[in-house]
Amino acid sequence: MSRRSRILATTRAGWHSFLRRRTAVFFTFFFPAIIVVIFGALVQTQPGDGGLFAEEPGWYIAGYIAVVVLFTPLSRVGSEVSRHREGSQFEKLATTPLRRWEWLVAQTLVNIVVIGLAAVLLVGLVLAGTDATLPLSIELLLVVPFVVVGTVLFCAGGAILGSITDSRDGVIAASNGVAVPLLFLSEAFVSAEMLPRWIPLELSPMTYLTRGLRAVTYDGALDDSVALAQFSNTVPAPYLNLGVLCVFAFVTFLVAAKLLPQTD
Repeated sequence: MSRRSRILATTRAGWHSFLRRRTAVFFTFFFPAIIVVIFGALVQTQPGDGGLFAEEPGWYIAGYIAVVVLFTPLSRVGSEVSRHREGSQFEKLATTPLRRWEWLVAQTLVNIVVIGLAAVLLVGLVLAGTDATLPLSIELLLVVPFVVVGTVLFCAGGAILGSITDSRDGVIAASNGVAVPLLFLSEAFVSAEMLPRWIPLELSPMTYLTRGLRAVTYDGALDDSVALAQFSNTVPAPYLNLGVLCVFAFVTFLVAAKLLPQTD
């Protein structure tokens, strides 16, 4: 069996495994709806009056998408790795031609589809339920690579958490412990002006994800290229942020593939 066939077969198996878990399917798509309802209602209460939820509704679209890209793969892949460890599945996989990084690629492909569908649902709810609009430009298509690369990054992050924690409960606790600070310290829902200057936002991959998404989904987004922009006056903010995000994703994926257990 070729490498491509192995990955596709594992991807199909992972997809059907996801569909069989009806509770997981429900909450994967219900969670974005809850986020939109809660934050959408809060944003509507303080339009332009200052405070935490005072930005225009369109400003938060990047944050909504980032929530799905961050939380879903961290918990799903982390739990999947932990479940495989508890069932000694990696020991069994070690007797097959399937390599660890191929298994992780297959899990990532499943999550790209799941998160892509969830993101489409989320954006549809935002546009239908708030005054937010999307700029009709060719750069809007960059949402797709941002979601894909972000999913690769946080699937790898979930695999790392699943490899170093000792139980599925530990994975959930660790993923929340990582995701919540990243969410609120990376300009997803809180602008940089409202955060202390000493917080190193540029060290968080979520910063590049939210800034890049905001640059292509919000007409009022400033060209707030990250600190690396001082080295380049020619690269537009979305592409610069996407490039940095790709570096984070590549390095994290290599680490995750190395940490995945061969035996339990």
